[in-house]
Amino acid sequence: MTQRARVTVNAAHDLGVLDRLWASLGYDEINWTYTPQGRRTLQTIGAFAETPYHVRPHNIFTSGTGLGLPHWGSGNVYHEDADGTPYYDFTIADLTYDAIVGAGHHPLVELGFTPLALVPDHAKTDFRYEGSPSLYSEYEAGWWSYPPKDYDRFAGLVAALVEHALERYGADEVQHWLWELWNEPDITYWRGTPEQYYDLYDVTTKAIRDVYPDAKVGGPAVTGGGDDFLRGFLQACADSDLPVDFVSFHTKGAHFTPWRTYGPIGAPAPVQQSPSTEKMLREIDTALTVVDEFPQYAGKPVIVDECDASVPAHWGIYDNANFAYRNTEYYPVFQAQLMKKILELNERHTAKVREATTWSFSMEGERYFEGTRSFVTASGIEKPLMNAYRAFAHLGDRRIDAVTTGAVDALASRTADKVAILVWRHTDDQYAAEPAAAPVDLAIEGLDPGRWTLQHFRIDRDHSNSHTVWQALGSPQDPTAEEFARITARQGLERFCDDTPIDVEQSFSLPLELPLPALSLVVLTKSR
Repeated sequence: MTQRARVTVNAAHDLGVLDRLWASLGYDEINWTYTPQGRRTLQTIGAFAETPYHVRPHNIFTSGTGLGLPHWGSGNVYHEDADGTPYYDFTIADLTYDAIVGAGHHPLVELGFTPLALVPDHAKTDFRYEGSPSLYSEYEAGWWSYPPKDYDRFAGLVAALVEHALERYGADEVQHWLWELWNEPDITYWRGTPEQYYDLYDVTTKAIRDVYPDAKVGGPAVTGGGDDFLRGFLQACADSDLPVDFVSFHTKGAHFTPWRTYGPIGAPAPVQQSPSTEKMLREIDTALTVVDEFPQYAGKPVIVDECDASVPAHWGIYDNANFAYRNTEYYPVFQAQLMKKILELNERHTAKVREATTWSFSMEGERYFEGTRSFVTASGIEKPLMNAYRAFAHLGDRRIDAVTTGAVDALASRTADKVAILVWRHTDDQYAAEPAAAPVDLAIEGLDPGRWTLQHFRIDRDHSNSHTVWQALGSPQDPTAEEFARITARQGLERFCDDTPIDVEQSFSLPLELPLPALSLVVLTKSR
């Protein structure tokens, strides 16, 4: 028999500001930002978000035609005329940032990668590449990752983008933007030395600040294994008194082995594997410890601007069946667990994570429930993951005490007239699902006496879950209009029961039953 769990919330015990860690997303495919589905996805999130999200696409400086492809894109800004004089084309940049800003969000501008005209000559001989009709050219395959051959021209490109952003959007908007050099320079995204990166950071931040002195600059956006690079970067910045307004690094919860399998469509995973919150938390803990070594930066906000359950984003269940969790209720519950545990990590460090970016957005041209790391699947159908972020949006600005016993966890908050509580069951094993519900006693103390309204929302197999509806319809890859309507009717955050008025003296108790995995959002609103 499943042990009875208990959650005790003290609405009068204020724990301070609840950081909106989740208010950030990113993706590789910059050119899908402004497709109809991309725009709708940004607008959907903007409509329920309680605060603007930072949005971080790759490839703003990468050369190309603007055709979006999985794990690739091009902002195509930099060009040189026949005399070698630089000029700039902001067509794609405008489409991208118009879509982000127009949906109520702010860009985190990742300044990368090397434009074709700035690829150093040695890259063209050093980089080994054999052409094939199914592969990119040498540039797409790797030339873009070499340090630019002319740092002054790269600085001019950066300055031009900042100046253009100020002219187009105004300082009232751009004051919220973040400017970050490159992505994961500790691995093959950067085929140069750490010292070359430090030098490029120097000229880049100067170029930004010369145009906009109030700009927020930072980096180095290293991987979960990039602690030595992170330490070297912070030391170089400290030695040269370079500006660092935020520190960034990444973490991933799994790299399935074998990463990709080739077999019959729908074949099971050769080895069952799952994402690990524990791995992610270890990597974040270690990186925060590095930042803490530098008192001048330990108080700066930390952004884990790729904070993901597994890599890569564009592979799915047909590559490896372990990616199935991205379609299911497991993923939103995983995200709730991760955000709560990052908040707990913050309590142990001077450096604090302020944003934990899900590298999830929207994939064009995929099959229904392909299993990519995305908020939506084909035809813009929202996956259960979206509902985690809808639930987060209900949380108030102040965190309050929540003590748990048994196999549940919780995160509680309040505003002047609302108490919102997330309660969930999670384990780092997507195959450990238990349809039998576990009993949970939720007790809320320290409430103001009077009339309150109780709302209860649920994410599980049977609620807030377009995927299970689609499965019940036979997993159609060309849904009829009626089937599509039935799927989308169930894609949002669903009430578990009708809203209920209750009279409270000082406390309130609510029995819950949570299958594994599942998340309940309980909201109490004070009547006026």
